Amino acid sequence: MENKISQIFRKGKKGDGSEKERQEMLSFFHHPDKEFEVKRTLFEDLSTENEFAPNAANLKSIFYNLWRIIEEREQKQKNIRKLINNASKIAAAIVIGLLIGLASTNRFSSKEPVYYSAYSPKGSISEVQLPDSTIIFLNADSRIRYSMEGEGGAREVYISGEAWFHVKKNVENPFIVHTPSYDVLVTGTQFNVKAYEGERQITTTLEEGQVIIKSGENVRIAEDLEIRPGEQVVLDKNTKELTVKNVETRWYSSWKDNKLIFVNMNLKELVILLERRYGVEIVVRNTEILNLHFDGTLKNESIKEVLEILHRTLPINYSLVDQKIEITSNK
Repeated sequence: MENKISQIFRKGKKGDGSEKERQEMLSFFHHPDKEFEVKRTLFEDLSTENEFAPNAANLKSIFYNLWRIIEEREQKQKNIRKLINNASKIAAAIVIGLLIGLASTNRFSSKEPVYYSAYSPKGSISEVQLPDSTIIFLNADSRIRYSMEGEGGAREVYISGEAWFHVKKNVENPFIVHTPSYDVLVTGTQFNVKAYEGERQITTTLEEGQVIIKSGENVRIAEDLEIRPGEQVVLDKNTKELTVKNVETRWYSSWKDNKLIFVNMNLKELVILLERRYGVEIVVRNTEILNLHFDGTLKNESIKEVLEILHRTLPINYSLVDQKIEITSNK
């Protein structure tokens, strides 16, 4: 008997299917817990579907190549797997979602752009490859919504959290990253965007190429701002003040390589970062120590090792209480 996911896929792919059925099909790629059922359905579909040949063979080949890349990367990065847990599985589900999205796009002629989502939970780092070969790394507790067929043929990404981009150059189809406040217009470029909902600042850090900061949903910019490599744009969401400064870009993108560089970071910011990175809850019992500052570099350390480093460097103690990490002053 046909299972529920197979039924929904069959209805969603029908040429005369409704938009609701199609969206229900695509929504399964936003649920990592359904990964294996979706994989099985996709494999069966690629094996038996001939309606959009020869694209099926091409899609199947692309899928296996991407899967092989993920497997090879897993073998080379065993230490990273300790940190990011099931990131490769999530990435695989995203890749499958991308492939079925490509197949589905051939079946529908809707003029409205179709958006797909990717999410990296706390304790994880995920890598996403878009149809145009653009690479995106998603930091912990981050999500994107993207379309390759936006207004005027634009490639669009909406971000909440932090992501590093290596954008494939295409002058005919601009690439736009929408933050909650401003937009980033991109050519062929490598850059980092940090736009967590609960943080006061939104930052864009350019490594290579060129980006232009433009007015967005919540911020009006009198004149488009062109950013050069080595520069960082910082927006204060409260005051709407926009500043540009020169920075060491690797300090802001090293997280994608499983490396964290701290330069005069206060304990309050550090706690937020550690909670995202390791998927833990940290409680600071003495508010006066939140302004302590830390400099250092971390790579592959466990959360316990990090806490030991902080204990030896700063006047603090730590303990595990009711599945939470408590930090107190040792003075």
